[in-house]
Amino acid sequence: MNINPVMPQIQQGFTSKKEQEPKKLKYAKDTLLENNLKTRATIQAGKLTKAFTTYPAKGLKGDRNANFYEFLTMGTVPYLMGSAALMAVFNLANKHFTPFANSKAGQIGKKMALGVAMYGVAKEASKSLVNVPVKAMTGVDTEMPYAKVVEGFPKFEGDKNTKSIEYHKVFESVEFPRYDLLYGKTNEDRNAYYDKVAKKLGLGENLASSDKEVKPRIKDIIVRSNTAKSISSYLWAATGVGLAVQKPWDNFFVSATKGKGVQKVANMARSFGNNFVKAAKDLWTGGANPTKVQKYAGKALIGAAVAATVIGVANTVISARKSANLEDKNVFDSNRKVVVD
Repeated sequence: MNINPVMPQIQQGFTSKKEQEPKKLKYAKDTLLENNLKTRATIQAGKLTKAFTTYPAKGLKGDRNANFYEFLTMGTVPYLMGSAALMAVFNLANKHFTPFANSKAGQIGKKMALGVAMYGVAKEASKSLVNVPVKAMTGVDTEMPYAKVVEGFPKFEGDKNTKSIEYHKVFESVEFPRYDLLYGKTNEDRNAYYDKVAKKLGLGENLASSDKEVKPRIKDIIVRSNTAKSISSYLWAATGVGLAVQKPWDNFFVSATKGKGVQKVANMARSFGNNFVKAAKDLWTGGANPTKVQKYAGKALIGAAVAATVIGVANTVISARKSANLEDKNVFDSNRKVVVD
């Protein structure tokens, strides 16, 4: 039997009419996307849905088109299931306790669940605390998304549905950023993006090759901002957990069960906002009658998160502008003679 080791064999068996019908993709080619809340929410919702449905099915069937992107996307599944298990450990056994113990255990369990939720939210949301100011001061959006059209292997002879869409970030790879997506479509605006970044970094305007001048600075910005996001995001996540265990949330859990329908949702939203502020104050002050450790622990945690964010942003911006200014200067004076022995 002759098997081509490079190109997988195409199935010759029966295919349904539905499989033979060509599907229209949302994007015909790799497309730069606007980085806003709607885009991010749409991407995350789509990836999460496929992580629980399409991607596991492809992997279990041994689909030749299952790839590393899908494997990484499925990483959210154990994270969410583990979080749910952690919540369950502290809540499912409560019904076996006495009424008083049930009440106390219920408070701890609910705070544990809130802590898991706040950990994830704070960790992801805090990345914007670095990305937004870096983008404002350098013009480089390190979280810029794009849709990638992937060509897969045909499943049967005449297969017209070999393409799929993956969502990546332009600066996902430090060594190989998708610079090609940042060029304009016409000669007049071809370097418009790079001209904007060059101006922000102090390299000047109307540069002959702004893309060539800017690309090394962009790589530096990516590395430094990624480091800042990695460090600060975990500190903000820890702050979120610290916020979730504060006493004011006990009032929220009680009020969250009151009312019905829209009224219940409104009560929950109002109670959440009020108790969030109170919990933040308690985290900062240590609450009522704090010990010496409690009095300063919250301040230290919040201070560390803020400091890591500010220092990370400053380090990214200052380094990019400094390197730009240094390279803008002539190292040698062309009017002076140089003698080499």
